[in-house]
Amino acid sequence: MAEFTIDARGLQCPGPIVQLFNQAKQCAAGDIIRIEVTDQGFKKDVQAWCKKTGNELVEIKEEGGVIYVAIKKN
Repeated sequence: MAEFTIDARGLQCPGPIVQLFNQAKQCAAGDIIRIEVTDQGFKKDVQAWCKKTGNELVEIKEEGGVIYVAIKKN
């Protein structure tokens, strides 16, 4: 199991989701993708993306205006 981190701070929709999608294509099942964003709409977008793709939303938290998300590739 590998872990990848994407810094998508400062990007607006659809930038963070596109980066997440591209990283997920390169990951194996069980890998963890962490992404950091500042676009407030991403919280809703990532939940919908995980539901649509079958990947697991492990964690979502916000600190200091930055949203931290961890996703497990299934």
